[in-house]
Amino acid sequence: MPKLKTRKAAAKRFRATGSGKIKRRKAYKSHLLEHKSAARRNRLSKSALVSEQDEKNVHLMMPYL
Repeated sequence: MPKLKTRKAAAKRFRATGSGKIKRRKAYKSHLLEHKSAARRNRLSKSALVSEQDEKNVHLMMPYL
């Protein structure tokens, strides 16, 4: 059986937790931060989990996750 390739773009964006869930970064934290409140910027800094509906797609992109 041939090996499956990992999508490198996805590998840079997602990590697995200890229980097997998939972590991701939140959007809207890369630029135009001046008008966003400090509380909002702090919330966006924290990591989030990929939703259950999207987990299948991430596993297809990263078969060995």
